[in-house]
Amino acid sequence: MDGYLKIRKSCSNCNAQLHHHRADDGPAYLTILIVGHITMPLLHYAFVKWRPDPYILLAIFGVGCIVLSLYLLPRLKGVVVAFQWARYMHGFSDAQQPVRKQGSHDRR
Repeated sequence: MDGYLKIRKSCSNCNAQLHHHRADDGPAYLTILIVGHITMPLLHYAFVKWRPDPYILLAIFGVGCIVLSLYLLPRLKGVVVAFQWARYMHGFSDAQQPVRKQGSHDRR
């Protein structure tokens, strides 16, 4: 990652070109899916067990959802770009891949 969500132009380790990646909305959808599946059961459990004021639940779980989303979003963007790289999708081709060192395994 170059910034919070921006991908570097090339890999700092192997110089593979990353400027043509196409992650689009995939990381956002995955983030919503994961955060929802983590927080909703916890929200239900907290409400049934302790019956707190709804504003307290909103404050606690609202902050929790935001923090978890901000943590997961750049990591999931990296996962989507890595998946595309591994499957030679959206401009990642054999010709653009760096030469592998001896002893490394072939991806196919």
